[in-house]
Amino acid sequence: MADTLSHQLIAAHLVGGEMIPGNEIALRMDQALLQDILGTLVMLELDAMGLDRVHTRTSVQYIDHTLLQQDNINADAHLFLKSACERLGVWYSGPGNGISHPVHMERFGVPGQSLVGCDSHTTAAGALGMLAIGAGGIEVAMAMAGEPLYLAMPEIVGVRLEGDLPDWVSAKDIVLELLRRHGVAGAKNCILEYHGPGLATLDAMDRHVLANMGTEMGATSSVFPSDEVTRDFLRSRGREADWVALAAEPGCRYDRDEVVDLSRLEPLIALPSSPDRVVPVAEVAGEPLHQAYIGSSGNPGYRDIAVVAEIVAGRSVAGNVSLDINPSTRRILAALIDEGHLGALVAAGARLHQPGCNGCIGMGQAPAAGRNSLRTVPRNFPGRSGTREDSVFLCSPETAAASALHGVITDPRRLDMPCPRPREPSDMRVNDDWFEPPLPPEQARRVELLATDNTPPLPLIAPLPETLEIPVLLTVDDNISTDDIMPAGARVLPLWSNVFASAEHVFEAVDPGYVARAREQGEAGHAIVGGANYGQGSSRENAALVPRLLGLQLVVAESIARIHWQNLPCFGVLPLTFADPADRARLRQGQTLRIEGWRDQLAAGRRVVATLQGGETLSLTHELSPRQREILSAGGVINWLRQEETS
Repeated sequence: MADTLSHQLIAAHLVGGEMIPGNEIALRMDQALLQDILGTLVMLELDAMGLDRVHTRTSVQYIDHTLLQQDNINADAHLFLKSACERLGVWYSGPGNGISHPVHMERFGVPGQSLVGCDSHTTAAGALGMLAIGAGGIEVAMAMAGEPLYLAMPEIVGVRLEGDLPDWVSAKDIVLELLRRHGVAGAKNCILEYHGPGLATLDAMDRHVLANMGTEMGATSSVFPSDEVTRDFLRSRGREADWVALAAEPGCRYDRDEVVDLSRLEPLIALPSSPDRVVPVAEVAGEPLHQAYIGSSGNPGYRDIAVVAEIVAGRSVAGNVSLDINPSTRRILAALIDEGHLGALVAAGARLHQPGCNGCIGMGQAPAAGRNSLRTVPRNFPGRSGTREDSVFLCSPETAAASALHGVITDPRRLDMPCPRPREPSDMRVNDDWFEPPLPPEQARRVELLATDNTPPLPLIAPLPETLEIPVLLTVDDNISTDDIMPAGARVLPLWSNVFASAEHVFEAVDPGYVARAREQGEAGHAIVGGANYGQGSSRENAALVPRLLGLQLVVAESIARIHWQNLPCFGVLPLTFADPADRARLRQGQTLRIEGWRDQLAAGRRVVATLQGGETLSLTHELSPRQREILSAGGVINWLRQEETS
């Protein structure tokens, strides 16, 4: 039978399990991507494992989130990470190089290779024909230590693109259309594989937009063929030797099929505060505007900023609007300067920011409370912008630029000008001087980690007791994100490397009293009850680790987002779901539930029986593999690895 490209990539890296949807498989990882806020935890985990040198072909540490140096904490963290790279054999990309995902495509992306990253948007590298998967940092650490990456074999969804994009419609509108159709959980445990004649109209960075935001639908990964478009991208970066042709075999069958007629699309926009609240821009045209923000891994290409420059050239941004320009990489910034686009933006009144994640993660450029902000970022969860009472819309660069000129949300088709179609320069070679390569092993062994008070060693996690008898300390709604669990922003994000300091902020916007109740309950433990798609969004493993240190032992939800579901047992938390979603109403805050012999119950099958106060029983389910059950029994991955080494 003919194979999809996704099946080919998985088969080439498969080291365990059968490629049957839902089965646990094990994949060899060629590359690892670390961003700074979670990379710090990865380095601490590798240190706890006693690893001398990473086993992946290429591992790269990026400084792209912690760029706001309002005191010494972030600068100290950069030094710690640099020393860890030197010690462990990891490439180091320092502050100013740009956002990990587009920089990795420019310098390290190789069609056909596998990539795991401690950032959910690692999937963006699928734009080059890579098998790219976001995971919790502890799983990335294991891959760097030579262990496989384990995950449920995904279904492969074929997304056929047909036709040509109309004027004023671009890649962001394609992925917003898919989000409109399928919501934030519609591609859970799936790979979105793009094919069809419409692909020829999308350059590599357009494809990056789609591969990046497949994560917002819950996808395990997104995959594009490696074709002449891919070859042109690598040639322009001076890396054509890394190109190889990759494509689905003729006649292959997908588990599910999707068709997008590009010619029928119109400018779209996601309303606050979820990426799937998508409507035509025309429906909200005329709404007041405070900010238009261009950049992030959600629209990282040269054309995404150049098109804004061509739209506003010779004009002025409306006086009530802040037009924030956030280039994604140093190379793209240099090209914008060389081509005169940066000058046009400055003359129009735009504000310029350094290459990095910045406003996307709430590290600067936070909007005024309650004022509308149009952003080309991938997510608009409440408070992610850095302002808890925010009103963030997701849209294309064209829509953001048109709106910035008019001072209200504007359909770009209403602009009185031809639609610009800028193309990036043919020479976009990346300077290797911007990266520090791994040290030779003999030098690396002499490097000391530059730890600080904000990078304390990770504490040990005790295994769960055989019988859980614990109260529900918190109940939450559907679509709780890891942003809700562990906030980011300029105030909290610098503390993420310190699990003790960041613990004070867990669930602070959802329930400010949670931490105090958890501390009062202490080691006796507690449970959290969630709705559908609990833990969506960022891969941040501290959203599992830090609540565990506060005593969290059990999460029961209608459904749990893929990466968070994998992170919970990695840190000794039992993840269960309701056999009947209607039973969610039976578990209220303050209620105690009891699960006897949970290890034996997990081993016996998919059902787990809990007893409520008063003697009623509750039927729950689990999807944990035998390997995950061993990890949970040990109290988490680090304990499990230590047991493996001594057995």
